[in-house]
Amino acid sequence: MDNGNGKKKTKVLAIKEASLETGIPVHTLRYWEKEFNGFLTPGRTSGGQRRFDESTISDILKLKDLIYRKGFSIMGAKNALGIKSNGKDHIFKGKTVLITGGTGSFGNKFVEIVLRKYKPKRLIILSRDELKQFEMAQQFNDDCIRYFLGDVRDRDRLYRAFYDVDYVIHAAALKQVPAAEYNPFEAVKTNVLGAENVINVSIDQGVKKVIALSTDKAANPVNLYGATKLCSDKLFIGGNSYAGGRVSRFSVVRYGNVIGSRGSVVPFFKKMRETGVIPITDERMTRFWVTTEQAVEFVMRNFEIMQGGEIFIPKIPSTKITDLAEAIAPECKRKIVGIRPGEKLHEIMVSEDDARNTLEYDDCYLIKPEFSDWGDGNWKGGKKVSEGFKYSSDTNSWWLNIDEIKELIASSEKQRRSGEKEEVKVGAGIN
Repeated sequence: MDNGNGKKKTKVLAIKEASLETGIPVHTLRYWEKEFNGFLTPGRTSGGQRRFDESTISDILKLKDLIYRKGFSIMGAKNALGIKSNGKDHIFKGKTVLITGGTGSFGNKFVEIVLRKYKPKRLIILSRDELKQFEMAQQFNDDCIRYFLGDVRDRDRLYRAFYDVDYVIHAAALKQVPAAEYNPFEAVKTNVLGAENVINVSIDQGVKKVIALSTDKAANPVNLYGATKLCSDKLFIGGNSYAGGRVSRFSVVRYGNVIGSRGSVVPFFKKMRETGVIPITDERMTRFWVTTEQAVEFVMRNFEIMQGGEIFIPKIPSTKITDLAEAIAPECKRKIVGIRPGEKLHEIMVSEDDARNTLEYDDCYLIKPEFSDWGDGNWKGGKKVSEGFKYSSDTNSWWLNIDEIKELIASSEKQRRSGEKEEVKVGAGIN
């Protein structure tokens, strides 16, 4: 565009216009500006309003490619761009960290990232499956790792495993919705009574901080798995009261479906692609999606900022089930098979009832505990959400299109394969 003097006029956008131009939500642009300070630097008007020129829009699109399409976490994107951290050590450095259910999809990525970035004194992987532990030891065999066989149902085993542990990530759970419906007592033993054991042993053994992993199915649950995880969430939040004056603090991280995890629909669709027919439960169905790396980095960050009693919920994109099927198997026919027992059309991570205790931040929501003696001073900078707000996969402002879904799945698979090939030193101790 010519400004009349023969010079090309630079296109400058306000933040809402930049959001429309790039497809990135306004709240995410604000968050990226803080996280990528020095890389993403929009101009300012005299009144302090952000202004995005063509160069800044280009930087946003670079971040979009890394985070949306390639599945990088914020930390991963910083590394890819050569942005140095502030030099502050993570609280895990030189400490003893334990993860329950550590041989699952989350546990594998967690161990990979912790070994690479955070240098713990000891990293304990507690799980029931000796074969998975053996396989994991072929990949991760750093001197600091200990593989403990055990079950969260077994309180005595937890007392031994949690001795001298500083931080615990509770990832162990029975997660398959149909299996939980068919085996309800087993789901309760692991997801509810196991959570109680983790809480009591953590308090008795002086564990400093515990984060329990939850699920979008715990908000307004309609299946037993979701109900057990809601109960687990309540137990962990209440664990702060049980701890009293002791050091232990408990928080929860709740997120949606993990792309490429063992329980996700992605590997199932890929398998069904061979038949030429993709079964769809309902064409209206939507889901939240997150990569394993993003989930791990979100948990790691919240260990540093948690006060105890919070439920942390990341802002993540939604997809339509039909778009997911199109991204994985565009050549296949679709067969509508109907919703399974215990399944929802749309998932919720913040319900309308939780909204009255929910704060919004640039990259997440935080549900505060309903403790009468828990002051609002624990959480600064958050904005109270509006009355009647809910964070649901069908009303989300952030959606992945078919091309973005394809690229995210491809990137997730590439990261998984590279992680399987990588070995981390030698000399694991197996207990």
